[in-house]
Amino acid sequence: MMQINNDFSNHKHSLLNVMNRFIAAANNMDETIMVPNLLRDVPLEEQDSPVLVVDNNNSIEPSDPGKQKDMYEHYLLLKSIKNDMEWGLLKREMSGGPSFLEMAVKQEEEQSKAVGVVPCNETLDLESQFHYHLRGLFGVLSKLTLQADHLTNRYKREIGGANFMR
Repeated sequence: MMQINNDFSNHKHSLLNVMNRFIAAANNMDETIMVPNLLRDVPLEEQDSPVLVVDNNNSIEPSDPGKQKDMYEHYLLLKSIKNDMEWGLLKREMSGGPSFLEMAVKQEEEQSKAVGVVPCNETLDLESQFHYHLRGLFGVLSKLTLQADHLTNRYKREIGGANFMR
C-alpha cells in the first residue's frame, strides 16, 4: 500500500479521509453480508425512511418507487465503486468493461463539445473545475458511505442480527 503523510490523511476534511471512510464502510458491508443473495428482492427503502440512490450517471437523487432497485443491486453497485476506487482503470481494462471514471470523463467531454467550450479557456479555469469536482466528490463519497452503512444495518435487521448493529 502507498505511504501517505499522516498530516494530511488525519485531517477531518481531507479527500483521503473521506475516501478511506467510504472504503471502510464498504469493507464492513462486504464482511457483514456473508450471503449477498439474501438481499435479492428486498426493497432498498424501508416504508418510512427515504433513501438516496446513485443512478448510472453517478448522480444521487431520491429513489422513485417505480424504478427502485433491490438491496442486492445496490450492494453490487457499492462494491463496484469501491473496486474502481481501489484498483482504478487497470482492473476494468483487463475485464473489458468501462469504469465509472471512464464513463464520467467521456460524458464530460461530450457535454463540453455540446456546449462549445473553447479548449484554451479550459486551461485557464482548471482551478475552479478542480474545486467544483472536488466538492462533488466529497458529497458523493459521503452519501455512498451513509448508504453502505445503511445497507449493512438493514442486512443485520433482515437476518435478525439487530443486536450487533453499531
